[in-house]
Amino acid sequence: MKRFFAILAVATALWAQAAAAQTLTVTTVTRVPFSMVEGGEDSGFSMELLAALAEALAWDYRVERLERFGDMLTRIGDGTADLAIANISITAAREGVMDFSQPIFEAGLQIMVPPGESAGSSVWRAILSPDLLLAIGAAFVLLIGGGMLMWVFERRAQPYFDRPVHEAWFPSFWWALNLVVNGGFEERVPRTFLGRIFGVLLVISSLFIVSVFVAKITTVMTVEAISGSVNSINDLYGKRVATIEGSTAAAFLDRREITYDGYSALEPMLSAFEAGDVEVVVFDAPILSYYANHDGRDVARLAGPVFLRENYGIAFPTGSPLVEEVNQALLALREDGTYDRIYSEWFGQRR
Repeated sequence: MKRFFAILAVATALWAQAAAAQTLTVTTVTRVPFSMVEGGEDSGFSMELLAALAEALAWDYRVERLERFGDMLTRIGDGTADLAIANISITAAREGVMDFSQPIFEAGLQIMVPPGESAGSSVWRAILSPDLLLAIGAAFVLLIGGGMLMWVFERRAQPYFDRPVHEAWFPSFWWALNLVVNGGFEERVPRTFLGRIFGVLLVISSLFIVSVFVAKITTVMTVEAISGSVNSINDLYGKRVATIEGSTAAAFLDRREITYDGYSALEPMLSAFEAGDVEVVVFDAPILSYYANHDGRDVARLAGPVFLRENYGIAFPTGSPLVEEVNQALLALREDGTYDRIYSEWFGQRR
């Protein structure tokens, strides 16, 4: 039995040496700032960490950059690639069909929305809303109609209303407006029986008119504030939400029964967000943070805290002997400060 294990250990060591001697196939996708191409060279946090691992383990490797995240994982699942690296979340479902290294990055999900508008712009948008403009128009019609009806009753009884119809509309409107707002002019009290009855009705009804008008303004502005704010997952229902197909964010939205548009890659999703085709993006926090602080700093902001904490890892085909040596090398890179140097280059000092 001892001889068997000794032979197995030697065979495993020889296989690992052969794997190290051959050119490894590394599959990845473009996910700024983890994996991308700058100046014709592979760049990003994950790619620099890969280069450090390759140097420590004397690897020779070639990078195969794919368009779709799912295709990258498929290459690992069917064993046609030796490892995959980008921003790959370690999940129970994925662990069942592939192996992972120890975590290389602590992340999570976050929400990204367009920049918040100022209070002033929200007020003007509320004031210019169709509902409020309709209410204002109705108020003007009622005041002009009420004033002209009083002109009909009073034009023979007091000098203020004794004028032709084409000259009477504004003074009559002004009289009705002052009656509603200030209770009317003391020296212009209606003198006719019908005028006095109608004046009393206007004063009483003005109490309701003003109350309804104020309530309408309050309602419109409150609805505007509620519908225009996204601060948590609970605010996403009814919004145009986007994420990447097959991602942990997509799985999370499915569990919460939140409707979303699934995109095959990051760039089309961000283009749709910039064009206003989607209102909210839910995706990996570090990627959205990098975008919001660089290319998208004028069109995006992050809303709410990071949620659904998760770790990124390097993916391998099930049973790959590379996993153990990569884990040992990762520990060594953390101990000698190489990992912290790469991390601070892309994300600043670790907290």
